[in-house]
Amino acid sequence: MSGKFYHGIWERQVVTRSQHSSAAAHDQAFAVSSSVGIGNLLAAFESMADDVDLDTVLERVISAACQLVDARYGALGVIGPDQTMGQFITVGLEGDEIERMASLPQGHGVLGLLVSEPRPLRLHDLRTHDRAVGFPEHHPQMSSFLGVPIRIHGTVFGNLYLTEKNGGGDFTDTDEKLLVALAAAAGVAIENSRLFHDSTRRTEWLEGGLNAARELLEQTDDARNDLELIAHHALRASHSDLTVVLRDFGHHRGLICEAADGVNAGAFVGQSGADNAQLDGLTAQSPPLLLREEDIDRLLPGAPPATISTALLTRLAGTGERQFLLFGRPAEFPPFSSVDHEMVRSFTSHVTLALELLRVHRQREQEAVFGDRDRIARDLHDLVIQRLFAAGMSIQSLRKYLSDREPLERIGTVTAELDATIRELRDTIYSLRSVPQITPTFTSSILSLVAHAFDGHHLQPVVHLSGPLDAVIDPAWADHVRAILLESLSNALRHAGARSITMTLQALPDRLELKIIDDGSGFEQRLSRSGLANMQRRAELCGGALTITSPLGQGTKVLLTVPLTPFALPSPAGAT
Repeated sequence: MSGKFYHGIWERQVVTRSQHSSAAAHDQAFAVSSSVGIGNLLAAFESMADDVDLDTVLERVISAACQLVDARYGALGVIGPDQTMGQFITVGLEGDEIERMASLPQGHGVLGLLVSEPRPLRLHDLRTHDRAVGFPEHHPQMSSFLGVPIRIHGTVFGNLYLTEKNGGGDFTDTDEKLLVALAAAAGVAIENSRLFHDSTRRTEWLEGGLNAARELLEQTDDARNDLELIAHHALRASHSDLTVVLRDFGHHRGLICEAADGVNAGAFVGQSGADNAQLDGLTAQSPPLLLREEDIDRLLPGAPPATISTALLTRLAGTGERQFLLFGRPAEFPPFSSVDHEMVRSFTSHVTLALELLRVHRQREQEAVFGDRDRIARDLHDLVIQRLFAAGMSIQSLRKYLSDREPLERIGTVTAELDATIRELRDTIYSLRSVPQITPTFTSSILSLVAHAFDGHHLQPVVHLSGPLDAVIDPAWADHVRAILLESLSNALRHAGARSITMTLQALPDRLELKIIDDGSGFEQRLSRSGLANMQRRAELCGGALTITSPLGQGTKVLLTVPLTPFALPSPAGAT
């Protein structure tokens, strides 16, 4: 018995030692696993903190997640405002695999479950889940699955999706805890990146508005007029694909695109649209309107299809006109953020303030010119005419001292010339004083002329204005240019039977150029000779040249060129 007793004790000791060794090995393996997991987690934290660019942070988050839980495939889905999957970033799929797939997952099935029920989800085989809907065509098959939400201030920003544990098997409870910790850190990194991105965007918007205001006030860009400058800086500040400046003619005449910059900008400039009902009630103080593709098509008919899919529209204040600024982006661009909505008003406030200061400055210059005209008119009336009249009276008084016919005739001739000179001076004085103190700009008068000319016609005008027209045009020439334009439009609308009429007016470095082109019948119905002669005469009075080409059945082209003197173009501010 004694031997058996000791033998039994020995057996129990062996078993106990074996159990202790197994437990110790398990504890050691768990400690090693935890140590590796914590090390990987810290490395993941470090990789996310290296960059502040949001796209880069998102890519690093999903890459770190795959390394942390040893997953073959990973994805990060960003949830959009409508609770659908927006941005979808993947890791593990090769480029040719992505190309073969019809589309990336859209957030349905198991992926959509995390959107509607944002809590950790671990599956042995996601294909057998009740919400499974299958994979897109050519998508690799996946089984093991681990998903956790990413929260920012209590709001779900997106979800991390991990599949196919390397080496087979399922994701463990430790994997889930590590991934939840990574998602919490990712939320902080993403929020920091978003804050930095928002701050950067605000700075870019402010710089864009200030740069636009400075160039408007300094008038240093001779190649663009005021509205073209605004469109140019708005494009850069907003990171848009297209910016458009629209003007509402009122009286149900619709809108016309006065300036544009960006992709296909030339296709928009000069286009007009009749549907402006959606702009009713939009003031400079109103928040910008968010337009969808169908709204844009109604606002800009005839534009190239699918150019832009979303746009922000705001009104320019203080311009004296109903003018609007549109920022457009295509579908592949990021949507307009809350920062964009906020900073659009800041940009337009800078721009409209500059336009108002520019208008006041030009008005003061105009008033100074008119003041000089009034002073010259007073001097002519009070001094020159009185002296000429006195001289005429003195010459008339010489008649009583002369009896010969020839001297008397000479006195009569001189007196008649003095009377004619006085009449011409009076006409000059009247013309100097008859100019109104505040006159519309040359470009606005051109647009109004076109609107009135087409009023009542089914054709929609296409107008292209380019360059600093208001600055270079001589007021004496402006009337002649408008008269030639009106005569050309009248002839085209009444006689040509045209389907389209395009007008281009541009200020080039050495000349002013006006082109009116229609696709009508040409001179099959003869224009009146007096109308052509009047146009030629006005071109000569401007010192320019007028050419008219009109092959039968091939339309008509009217080209007016007026040379600009070197001093006509405005010099930079501060230049002497």
